[in-house]
Amino acid sequence: MNHSLNEIEAMCKRAARGAGLSWGLAEEAAKGTRWLSAFGFPGAELLAALLELNDRLPPADFAPSALAGVWTAPSGRMSPLIAGAALSDCAVQLMDAGRIEMERVCVPLLLVPFAAGAALRLETPVAVEWAGARLATDGRQLCAQGAPDAYTAMLAEKVAFTAPAEMTERREPVLRGSAPAEAWNRLGVLAHRTYAPATEASRLRGAGAGLSDND
Repeated sequence: MNHSLNEIEAMCKRAARGAGLSWGLAEEAAKGTRWLSAFGFPGAELLAALLELNDRLPPADFAPSALAGVWTAPSGRMSPLIAGAALSDCAVQLMDAGRIEMERVCVPLLLVPFAAGAALRLETPVAVEWAGARLATDGRQLCAQGAPDAYTAMLAEKVAFTAPAEMTERREPVLRGSAPAEAWNRLGVLAHRTYAPATEASRLRGAGAGLSDND
């Protein structure tokens, strides 16, 4: 299914919130999915998989335990959304050290939009690498090298961020993205949790005249 980037962002924001993320993190997840979709990646599918995996579980279990040395999470698997948000806060640290490493990150492709944000902040390209994949971005364009199955990996044992990074074969973003109907429906199930339940009063308001006689 083909969707506008606005549609993708709106659906993903609702779904992320429905899965228990804060509104702030849900917004970051939605913007990141939109960014990936603009470059032809299956962002919506990957976000749906991640949200289902961590559905309503405590975010602290999947957050970096510390932002020094190699980043790890208490549960043994790290959320790319929480880790990515932390990376944005550590952009200067990345530039100073030249490298930040994380262990056992779920759906590593979802980290790349956060690298794009760091690149814009640092005004220099940032690269993200894990087994079989290397992606570099200056925030506006993207260079991707790797196999399709590496891009869609559900778990990366190690992810490394480096800056400054070299970019070749740059991709330009497009205005629409795609998501299979099955993935879109899965996001819709999560998004539906954010809708207020219908009441008798709201049903009557939605029915037009309700019980009134307008004749």
